Amino acid sequence: MSTADRLRRLEELRRQSELGGGQGRIQAQHERGKLSARERLDLLLDEGSFVELDRFVTHRGTGFGMEEQKVLGDGVVTGYGTVFGRLVYAFSQDFTVFGGSLSEAHAEKIVKLLDMALRNGAPVIGPNDSGGARMQEGVVSLGG
Repeated sequence: MSTADRLRRLEELRRQSELGGGQGRIQAQHERGKLSARERLDLLLDEGSFVELDRFVTHRGTGFGMEEQKVLGDGVVTGYGTVFGRLVYAFSQDFTVFGGSLSEAHAEKIVKLLDMALRNGAPVIGPNDSGGARMQEGVVSLGG
């Protein structure tokens, strides 16, 4: 695979990750009067300041057919940006992906963000839109 092909594939994955659970589920959020995870971050953070982390992470669950349902980002958008020019770390749970439920990988993304914020002395903001723990993963989801 050429470098150009790899870059095209990476861009395709980036676009896919921005859809979370898909356009239909985003539309359902809007019909309920709710914003998507990314829309909430766009409103919160200074324009153009958001740097997303771990956008290609997927869950590791294998029971209950979960191995067939991998969604990039695993139901939470994490990263950092600025609010009125001040550095903040932010995560936004994505209800379009398994109801925003917390999996092991989802929790690891948030914990990584918390650790980064602590090291840098910056606040963390986390709009919550979640159904709780992802029961298909059992105890490991509760560890989050």
